[in-house]
Amino acid sequence: MAMAAGSQVEDMMKPTAKSIVEETIMPHLLNMYGACATARDFEIYAPNAKYDDPLMRAHGVKQIKSAFYTLPKVFGESRIVEYTITQEKQIGPGRTEVLIDNKQFYKILGKPVDLASLITLEIQEDGKVVRHEDWWNKKPLKNRDTVGFPLLGRLAFAARRAAMLLTHAIMGCGKDPVSK
Repeated sequence: MAMAAGSQVEDMMKPTAKSIVEETIMPHLLNMYGACATARDFEIYAPNAKYDDPLMRAHGVKQIKSAFYTLPKVFGESRIVEYTITQEKQIGPGRTEVLIDNKQFYKILGKPVDLASLITLEIQEDGKVVRHEDWWNKKPLKNRDTVGFPLLGRLAFAARRAAMLLTHAIMGCGKDPVSK
């Protein structure tokens, strides 16, 4: 019986995906969305990670860097103003999906824009993010599976990839900015 109690204590001591996200991932996401990311903030991603939002689809850490390093160049301000980790679930061996309900704030051409968003992270057993999706207004990203006419979904997907590749080239292919 003492063994069972010991294993229960060990199970209670194991960090949950929610606590890992709260302690080790969210500070970096807040920096990235807050347009003050550094190279260290991107260490949360696995080398082959993917990032998706309605404008871009990034493959790999360098493209993800380009996507987030663009924020201060496009927006006067950007940040996550509020968030709640709403769900975590095992989606496969060593893989956990975490949903983060959040509110983002942007200033575009001097005008404030508030945006409700749902961030989905897929996290490997080692704590690295392999998939990061940002659903603006909590609406699924357009692709062949989410659009009534699959060809339009494929076009939306291709447009996001093209926007990312252009942004990646303009941003120096994921090169970290020089500290001032």
